Amino acid sequence: MKIIGVIPARYQSSRFPGKPLADICGKPMIWWVYQQVCKVSELTEVYVATDDTRIKEVCESYGMNVVMTRNDHPDHIARIQEVSDKIAADLYVCINGDEPLISPQCISQAIPNNINEVFFSGAVRKLTDPVETIDPANIKVVISDTGRCLYISRTPVPFPKGTLLFSYHKYVGIECFSKTALNFFVNTPMGSLEKVEDIDHLRFLEHGKELNFTLVDSESISVDTPKDLEKVRTIIQQKEQR
Repeated sequence: MKIIGVIPARYQSSRFPGKPLADICGKPMIWWVYQQVCKVSELTEVYVATDDTRIKEVCESYGMNVVMTRNDHPDHIARIQEVSDKIAADLYVCINGDEPLISPQCISQAIPNNINEVFFSGAVRKLTDPVETIDPANIKVVISDTGRCLYISRTPVPFPKGTLLFSYHKYVGIECFSKTALNFFVNTPMGSLEKVEDIDHLRFLEHGKELNFTLVDSESISVDTPKDLEKVRTIIQQKEQR
């Protein structure tokens, strides 16, 4: 079975332009992500998927595999789908390019044992910080006891009326797609819930596709702003000094 890791890296971020090339202790952020992903033994190959020659040149200078994609993709899933047209594999594992602290163990945990049965699977972690829980930038995933996804929202759901003995779950930037799932996504129009919530994965749910999520023990930080970058720099500096 061939499982490849794909790290989408876009230069033109509205909140943080050039984010993949942001310096962290002398190396670009995309380098740190790539190094972590390469430690995952289940992955046959690892690629950065970008639409910008600046990112491509930096990746090549560090000996990283890189695939150039179109610059008109509306979302990262469409970018992964283009990669799937160029590189054949049994499973495509997408890892967010803005999580330099992502642990290889979390990625391994998110990869299903029987990939022949996978349409889509992802990873979630428990939310313990009330500020994180109410932050709409943190996508909340409602899952059943078996890991089946029931709904995805930027709002803290479900509402704890019956009991407070409940943990909210946050989407973690690890996704596993079959080729069928990627093709379905790009060939299916956006639904009303996806438009309202601005969450790509609702396209699958709105059309009756089953999504499954694995609970992982992760403390990874998504770098969405320069403030996030400073926090990550401090953590990596402390690790490097040990």
